[in-house]
Amino acid sequence: MTRIAVTGGSGKLGRAVIADLTAHGNEVVNLDVAAPRPALKIDLTDYGQTVEALTAIDDRYDKIDAVVHLAAIPAPGLIPNAATFQNNITASYNVFSAARLAGITNVVWASSETVLGLPFSTPPPYIPVDEGYPARPESTYSLVKHLEEQMAAQFCRWNPELKMIGLRLSNVMDPEDYAAFPSFDADPRARSWNLWGYIDARDGAQAVRRALAYETPGMEVFVIANADTVMSRSSASLAAEVFPGVPVTKELGEHETLLSIAKARRVLGYEPEHSWRDHSG
Repeated sequence: MTRIAVTGGSGKLGRAVIADLTAHGNEVVNLDVAAPRPALKIDLTDYGQTVEALTAIDDRYDKIDAVVHLAAIPAPGLIPNAATFQNNITASYNVFSAARLAGITNVVWASSETVLGLPFSTPPPYIPVDEGYPARPESTYSLVKHLEEQMAAQFCRWNPELKMIGLRLSNVMDPEDYAAFPSFDADPRARSWNLWGYIDARDGAQAVRRALAYETPGMEVFVIANADTVMSRSSASLAAEVFPGVPVTKELGEHETLLSIAKARRVLGYEPEHSWRDHSG
C-alpha cells in the first residue's frame, strides 16, 4: 500500500481523487485547511506545518510516499489578485520544497487549462489546443499556474530522480452539474472561454492516479479534459462560428474536445470514462 498525501482533498476534485485512490488500494491523507477530521487541518502557506505534514505526524503516520497537490484559491476573481498570488504560489512552493526535503520523488499537482490562454479573448493559435505552444496566462491565477510549472522544472533539474506532473485540468464537474448543460446550447459564445471543455471529477481522478503511476523522472504537463464538449452542436461548427480565423489542425469528431487530450492518452494511458451525455434526459 502506498501512502499518498492529497492537499485540498475536501474540494470537488479532491473528494473524487481520494475516493479513487482509496478504491485502488492506497492509504490517503487529506491535508486541508478547512476540513474536519479525519483530514489533517493544515495551513500550507506555513512552511513548518507543510514540512511536518509531509514527513510525520505523531500517531497518524511516519512517512509519505507521494503527494497530490490540489489545494489553492481555485479560480480568478474570488479574492484580490495579490492575495491569490501570495496564497497559491507560497503553498505550492512549500509543498514542492517540503516534498524534496522529505525525499518524496512522486509529485502530481493541479495546473490549469487557464495557462492555454483562457478566456481566449485573444484567439488560440490553433484548435484543438494542446501542450505544444508557450503558456499564455491572462490572469493572476493563471500566472501562478504558469510559474508553478516553471518552478517544478527547476526542482526536477535539481533532483534527476524527481518526477513532477502538472495536470492542466479543465472545468471540474460533478454529475449533479450536468442538468445545466443543455442550456449552454442557447449561446455558443457563453462557454467559448474554455473551448466548451470540462472534466468529470471522476475522470480527473483517473488522470491523477495514472500520473502517479507514470515512472519517468522529470517534469511533464498534460491537458486533462473529457473526450467531448459541453455542447450538443458539433465541435467543427462551434470552431467555425466563434473562431473563424483559427486553423483547425485535424478532422474533428462530432463532439470531440477542443482541449486536446492526445498527449495524456498516449503517455499516461488516460481515457475518459464519463460524459454528461450519459446523464441527459
